[in-house]
Amino acid sequence: MLEFIIRRILWTIPILFLVSLLAFAIIQAPPGDFVTALSASLAERGEEVDMAQLEALRTRFGLDKPFIVQYWKWISGVLVGDFGVSFEWRQPVSELIGERLGLSFILALATILFTWALALPIGIYSAVKKYTIGDYIVTTIGFIGLAMPNFLLALVLMYVGVVHLGNDVTGLFSPEYRNAPWSIAKCLDLLAHLWIPVVILGTSATASIIRIMRANLLDELPKPYVTTARAKGLSEFKVLVTYPVRVALSPFISTIGWMFPQIISGSVIVSIVLSLPTAGPLLLSSLKAQDMYLAGSFVLLLSILSVVGMLVSDILLAIADPRIRRKK
Repeated sequence: MLEFIIRRILWTIPILFLVSLLAFAIIQAPPGDFVTALSASLAERGEEVDMAQLEALRTRFGLDKPFIVQYWKWISGVLVGDFGVSFEWRQPVSELIGERLGLSFILALATILFTWALALPIGIYSAVKKYTIGDYIVTTIGFIGLAMPNFLLALVLMYVGVVHLGNDVTGLFSPEYRNAPWSIAKCLDLLAHLWIPVVILGTSATASIIRIMRANLLDELPKPYVTTARAKGLSEFKVLVTYPVRVALSPFISTIGWMFPQIISGSVIVSIVLSLPTAGPLLLSSLKAQDMYLAGSFVLLLSILSVVGMLVSDILLAIADPRIRRKK
């Protein structure tokens, strides 16, 4: 098991290097640069564009340097915790993304826990009680959850909250805590507001994993090892939990690798609709402005989350299924 973990960790090093190179290349792939986007923005507002100042700005930011020089300047700073300065905000990138990425991480973690807490028992029930009234109800709700876009569900909940409950459901904090320093009262206020975006972001993922869990369990239940366990006189609950459910849990564990970055990057529209102070809207803004240090840092951190998530997922899958760690 130790050899398996070390081998997986060693594989992450070249992957992270390639990810950082690709992230920086993708940010620079569109034509032009931050100064070009700034010039276009000034022209749209009818302001005078001083080409000399723009060229001086391009030289100051190092945008006139070759790609590899810009990449080395950025990645050498990242290795010591310096993500550079945002061109658009004129602030260190670490200050801009710190709290927003933290709130995004909390939102993603709460969404995954919500998804697992609902999908696991419902998926098992739907498989064990297949083709019953309860299974049909769960399946219908699941298809509705898969079909409904997250932003539409956010708009419906906003309407219900404002019109019928008289509460503003936007944001993650009450007005008095938005700019206040962190305290126990602010944490409790965050928990009171967190459930709405968690339900919105977790609905489609829950419906999807219920379908996967049901299908996997239906494949396992008729197999001979389950029949043998029943023949040994074990209770139905013990047979179910000890053997087929354990095998069918693989989809749950494998979701760790992709759910964190997917929820953080995929919640942009929901974050804009609900005015959430998370990473998604800032990432979108930085991509539109071609703010390469800010956008590149976001893409790199999301990629690192994916790689680390896949590593954790592989280790947990190897613990759950010994056949995996025996594969070279």
